[in-house]
Amino acid sequence: MQRTTQPETNTFAGLSLILDRVAERRDEQDWVQGQIESPDARYLLIDSAGDTWLLRDGSGLRWLDPTERQLLADTPATLLGLIGTQPHFLLTVDQAPVAEALDFKLDAVRASLRSAGLQLPTAEAGLFAYAKGLAHWQRETRHCAYCGAPLSLVASGHRAQCSDASCGRMHFPRTDAAIIVIVEHEGACLLGRQAGWPKGRYSTLAGFVEPGESLEDAVRREVAEESGVIVDQVHYHSSQPWPMPASLMVGFTATARGPEIRLRDRELEDARWFTPQQIVDGLADGSFAPPTALSVSYRLLSHWLRERAQLELDALVAAARKTA
Repeated sequence: MQRTTQPETNTFAGLSLILDRVAERRDEQDWVQGQIESPDARYLLIDSAGDTWLLRDGSGLRWLDPTERQLLADTPATLLGLIGTQPHFLLTVDQAPVAEALDFKLDAVRASLRSAGLQLPTAEAGLFAYAKGLAHWQRETRHCAYCGAPLSLVASGHRAQCSDASCGRMHFPRTDAAIIVIVEHEGACLLGRQAGWPKGRYSTLAGFVEPGESLEDAVRREVAEESGVIVDQVHYHSSQPWPMPASLMVGFTATARGPEIRLRDRELEDARWFTPQQIVDGLADGSFAPPTALSVSYRLLSHWLRERAQLELDALVAAARKTA
């Protein structure tokens, strides 16, 4: 299944269009300090659960200005990058009493990335995802994996160095690669569901890439393991940062050699082939629910429906909600 049209930008993606991460300057301590002291600096807060603070009406992130930053004067600032010439930073808030006090001082509400991802402006959703992923790595990476000594954050929070001079190893933020794929066979797409999902929800198949495995081979293995379907051609579609807590979802389209489904490891409660008409009918009568619009899975299904049947998933979902 070849891609013939450019896919929509996935949620949390496209941040490079507005943000310069200035990676080459993270070790320039004087320059970074100058950005921290800039009157234009803005600070994004991430609490111990990976949530952030939003404006009271939920319309945007609740950034701290340099004066408000003094509420957390002892908290090291991690440089996220520049938007134009304006520096943006991350501050982690790990102590629950401090976080609760900020709820009132900032007149703000806390929200998770899942709940806020679609309501935030595109750029702010991407910045939230970036900061959440980096904060998670900083929180979880406290000791050297080689000698066990404590780590110290360097490079404005983007690397961690072992404090034992005899070791001194550097540790870098971890991202776990995962594939996610919409498989097609004779005009139908393969979707599966897990037992704990809402009634009627089906989604594309996904799984983590293993050591020594190409992305295409991971697609073939995961589809075979979960559904028994044998995949032939595999084509890249798009990718999505997914810091929940530390993944990169790499999306593909693929074709199957045959339609036979054999659920093997019971990771899936069910898997089946859906034609475009079956999806239309299922959305209309409430028996089918698509994956959350937050995920690349939704984009894969949307792209497939558009390519195969000139149908718009957003419009179908909106129509189903009106009649529900």
